Amino acid sequence: MNALPKQEPVRRQGGDPAFFSVYDIHAYYGESYIVQGLSFDIREGEILALLGRNGAGKTSTLRTLARMGDPELKHGEIWLDHQPLHKMKAWQAARIGVQLVPEDRRIIPGMTVQQNLELAQIAEPIGWSVERIYELFPRLGERAEQEAITLSGGEQQMLAIGRALARDIKILLLDEPYEGLAPVIVQEIEKTLQNVKKLGITTIIVEQNAIAALKLADRAIIMDSGEIVFDGTAQAVLDDAELRDQYLAI
Repeated sequence: MNALPKQEPVRRQGGDPAFFSVYDIHAYYGESYIVQGLSFDIREGEILALLGRNGAGKTSTLRTLARMGDPELKHGEIWLDHQPLHKMKAWQAARIGVQLVPEDRRIIPGMTVQQNLELAQIAEPIGWSVERIYELFPRLGERAEQEAITLSGGEQQMLAIGRALARDIKILLLDEPYEGLAPVIVQEIEKTLQNVKKLGITTIIVEQNAIAALKLADRAIIMDSGEIVFDGTAQAVLDDAELRDQYLAI
């Protein structure tokens, strides 16, 4: 079954629709109301930091955007480059370019680095070649024949991002890319994400290390109890100590 045909968004907020648009989405885990009426737009090539305290609904929002099915989207619209994501399943969303890198990285055990990358390209549409991924991440090339789950935490994060790039990618959803990593490894991943930024890949990053995410991002959204309480530039959050203290405790 092919991805759904291109359509125009039902509603527009003046002018052409954004590259990625979310309109009034509401999502639930069973009866638990988790994502409560979020709306926002992202321009192509923009990096958005999605921030908030633990339990604010950040990861649930990413999963909803990736159409994972849990939480269940019960109301609202999600558009990517004129495609109605809200009408799709996760596999359909992935085929049109939505690539989620979850917190647990989903490295496949019993397979080498090379095999993990090749498996990501087993079905169309294919993105970057393995050789190009190795150019971006030379350390992965050096460890191509090593079993992937024996890599360091930072190297596994590189591989997880590499697997996303191996698919045809339009938007990258990163869930806690710095989680559990030593400060020196965090610096490595920051360099990796700076490279992603230079490539112009539209990205949403969820990260508890808010300062690191804000330094990378163009814009920031702060969530509290499933709702948006701030939507503006990343620099505005860095400059507003009272805002950070109230919603991020930093």
